[in-house]
Amino acid sequence: MPHDSFPQKVTDLRIECPHCGHHVFVTIDPTSGDQDYYDECSACCNDIHLNMHIDEYRQKIELAVNCDDEQIF
Repeated sequence: MPHDSFPQKVTDLRIECPHCGHHVFVTIDPTSGDQDYYDECSACCNDIHLNMHIDEYRQKIELAVNCDDEQIF
C-alpha cells in the first residue's frame, strides 16, 4: 500500500496515568512518524512515558504508555 493511503491526522486520546490512574487526554500526531516522549499527568504531576510506533503495513498506530518501570497498553 502506498505511504499516503495511511490516515495522517492529529488525534486526542484518553489514557490512564500509570502512577495514579487519573484519566488524561494526550494528543498524538502521526504525521511526524515514530515518537518517544514524556507528558505530565495533570493530577499527580508525574511523568508519563509515551512511545508511539506507526505500523504502516497494518495501518495501525501503536501507543505504549508506561512509567518506565512497567508497560501498560
